[in-house]
Amino acid sequence: MVREVVFDAPPGEVWDALTDPERLEEWFANDVDFDLDRGGVFRWEDGEVRHAVVEEVEPERRLAIRWWDPSAPEESEVTFTLDETEEGTRLVVTETASAEWAWALEAHAHAGRQRLLCAV
Repeated sequence: MVREVVFDAPPGEVWDALTDPERLEEWFANDVDFDLDRGGVFRWEDGEVRHAVVEEVEPERRLAIRWWDPSAPEESEVTFTLDETEEGTRLVVTETASAEWAWALEAHAHAGRQRLLCAV
């Protein structure tokens, strides 16, 4: 699954919205314990939990994580790629997951994408 959006904001601002726990709580999950060295945990109001491990970091350019729900056997790899454009910043999100899990993640992503657009 690949999603792309262009923000009218510099890469540093988009990066912060993707990596700072307080900013993530504004648009993504309700409770975020995350840092770029160790990964962390994301929790939502509905009780859903995802654990994440950071696989790759290029500040303000690329973030790759592996994340999973501890109660399910599926895990997913997510890569965020930021490119500065004349309009601001292009964010490309690439995620690998099983078809069933991908639909559930897409629902979260759609709601989060709308909130992220407001947060950046």
